[in-house]
Amino acid sequence: MNAPSFTLPRITALLRQAVPRLLEGVVAPLAVFYAALAVLGLNGALIAAVTWVYGGVLWRVVRRRPVPGTMVLAAIAITARAALGLWTGSAVVYFLQPELGTICISMAFLASVRLNRPLVQKLTLDYIHLPSTVLRHERVRRFFARITLLWAFVLLANSTVSIWLLLHQSIGTYLLVRTSVVAAISGVAVGISIYAFRRVLRRLHADTPVRALTAG
Repeated sequence: MNAPSFTLPRITALLRQAVPRLLEGVVAPLAVFYAALAVLGLNGALIAAVTWVYGGVLWRVVRRRPVPGTMVLAAIAITARAALGLWTGSAVVYFLQPELGTICISMAFLASVRLNRPLVQKLTLDYIHLPSTVLRHERVRRFFARITLLWAFVLLANSTVSIWLLLHQSIGTYLLVRTSVVAAISGVAVGISIYAFRRVLRRLHADTPVRALTAG
């Protein structure tokens, strides 16, 4: 397959698009929950987290802006977690839910590769724009399949470690160690993903003469 003609975006430009959405859809809900947990207790944290996520969705809908897939996933997950958390009043049950949900998501990642519809590609397009000609290129298709497999195993590893800590350590130890371990594993995976993405884009750039970059 011939390489498509396109202008290669710089990683810094892509990150400027991706980081604000990642903060809004993933990091901020966690920060709101942990802050409210310290001040308001479990029930207050549940209400604050739900309010934040659905407030973000509603704000985008009212302004007719697209809702990122990560935000939709966060809204679904927080609804189920809050319902069970309020019903049981158990912090262990609350924290166990997302880990079980993450395992399910990792299985969905694996299934998406088998179906030739890698989920990492869908999530990536929530944050950055890539031309359709690039997305159809065989190099790019292989990249998204491999990175989806990588993240499937990363999610599975994170959940396995988190569940062990939750069942064998105190909640305080769980929060501290789990955050550090997950951040380390995910950080390595993010680095690998960015490096691989940059490499595949450079290879496409080398395949086809393109204009000099002007972006970012």
